[in-house]
Amino acid sequence: MSTFFTFFIATTFVSSIGVLLIFLLKKALKKHISVRWQYNLGLLFFVLLIVPLIPSSFFATLDMGRWLSISYLGEVTTTGTAIPTGEGAMGVYGTDWLQDFAIPVERFAPGYLPIIFMWIWIAGIIVSAIFLILNSRNLRLIKESVKPIEDEEILSLFFRCKYEVGIKSKVLLGSSILVKTPMTVGFFKPQVILPAGKISLTDVRYAMLHELIHCKNKDIKINSIMCLLIIIYWFNPVVYFAFKQMRLDRELACDASVLEILPSDLHIGYGETLINFVKSLSTPPVPLFAASMGDSKPQIIKRVRCIASYKTESGLLKIKSICLFFLMVLLIFCKIPVISALADSGGDRFHFQADNVIYTDLSHFFDGREGSFVLYDLETDLFTIHNRDMSVTRVSPNSTYKIFSALIALETGILDADDSLREWDGTMQIFESWNQNQDLASAMQNSTSWYFQDLDVQIGIEYVNYYLTQLSYGNQNLTGGIEDFWLESSLRISPVEQVEILTNFYRNNTIFDSQHVNTLMDVLQLYERDGAIVSGKTGTGLVNGDAINGWFVGYIETDGRTFVFATYMKGHDTWGSTAAQITLSILEDMGIL
Repeated sequence: MSTFFTFFIATTFVSSIGVLLIFLLKKALKKHISVRWQYNLGLLFFVLLIVPLIPSSFFATLDMGRWLSISYLGEVTTTGTAIPTGEGAMGVYGTDWLQDFAIPVERFAPGYLPIIFMWIWIAGIIVSAIFLILNSRNLRLIKESVKPIEDEEILSLFFRCKYEVGIKSKVLLGSSILVKTPMTVGFFKPQVILPAGKISLTDVRYAMLHELIHCKNKDIKINSIMCLLIIIYWFNPVVYFAFKQMRLDRELACDASVLEILPSDLHIGYGETLINFVKSLSTPPVPLFAASMGDSKPQIIKRVRCIASYKTESGLLKIKSICLFFLMVLLIFCKIPVISALADSGGDRFHFQADNVIYTDLSHFFDGREGSFVLYDLETDLFTIHNRDMSVTRVSPNSTYKIFSALIALETGILDADDSLREWDGTMQIFESWNQNQDLASAMQNSTSWYFQDLDVQIGIEYVNYYLTQLSYGNQNLTGGIEDFWLESSLRISPVEQVEILTNFYRNNTIFDSQHVNTLMDVLQLYERDGAIVSGKTGTGLVNGDAINGWFVGYIETDGRTFVFATYMKGHDTWGSTAAQITLSILEDMGIL
């Protein structure tokens, strides 16, 4: 839910910019767009406001995020505060063969803030919904007060108006003492309601034409959707502004349709009818789900001015209006990659499609934490996956990235397999084992972050980006900075991708030299017992002093078979060593270990 809310807020910002852009373009090109097409342009607001409500996974399936490079990330910095070391993965096999260390990062926005804002948003929705329900009670009272009209002259006029408008479907007609201005109600069964009392037949005709145009244009349905979106976007002033303008455009378009039906010598009379209804505007407001001929006094003035200056639409104006409308549609479509990019940066999903997959439930191994386990059998070409959704959700790789940092350093010559020693610069590190000279083996065993950060700096961001692209390593986003992009920052990868990349690594199906691959394979070996060899790397995400997620990725060679695995889990006090413990327990339960 909080992930959806983050995506919702991000896409709402983009959508709001789109709404304002459409409004400004409509304002600038007003003389080239007819009033009815100006109203149609307002319908595009709905598209922009519905998009943030669509799950980010939908946009991920569009595979459009590659069009743009946009990152929606919290700002992170490294800190020198000492954090307790993670527990070694001992107890299962009785030896402390795994060290689990991580550099903490601090987010300036506390992690609980999105959750607080989410509940404020939900509370606002509830309050807005209550207001809407109370408002709809007025509509219910009006409906209950409606009495059928029996005057044959008015009924005959109503049928003639229906014919003029071009409506063949059933529309009810009635009157009510609770309304002072004509209105149309009814989502499924439209009904025109006239004020009770004496009204001239001329005014009745104009009112009927106006309300029947609302019925023909499905304005009640559109108005209902508008009200629901206002409930959802109660916090967004852009939405209120857009819909206020859209209501005015709706009435202007309706007026234009009526004027097109009426002879030109009756246009002034139609405007006078509007003015007559201004006297009734001090009565209780029209229910939100209704469409009324009346309006606020400033908008009535605008409408009367438009009526006074009305000219029949030329063929050229119609063509220009249609062209500009589809230009706006194209503009909206071009915003989809932005939404998709936000989806990829917020939810960040990998598009995994395969038939050789068995999905299973291993939640009892995770002790209440949310996590995913992916196993690939190289001999049978079969994936076994726990938690389908999380297995394709990209998250920070943290220290598991160090495997490929070392591999790129070997490939570029920054690191020599026979002489990988690097001197400690004397800066006191948060873990004692980091405060010494390191070679590749000790740096990998101790997960010494400064060692691999130095490698990346020497390699340079261009080469790192090149090799990660060749590997198809997650989202390949290095905008977090050359030293920190893999530390709860911009670079993200899913468990399935970890397994696929490690499979290619094990098979030496990459652009890397086989000698360099073999060097890393020796360094990654963690444990050997009874003919089984376990190789891999842990990773821990430390944010604001809390271990919020843990990785364990690698492969197992046993009885002539090889299995590649990736375990990811998240939650309070979740370390990479926790993921390692769970991985070994699952593999033992499967009979692999």
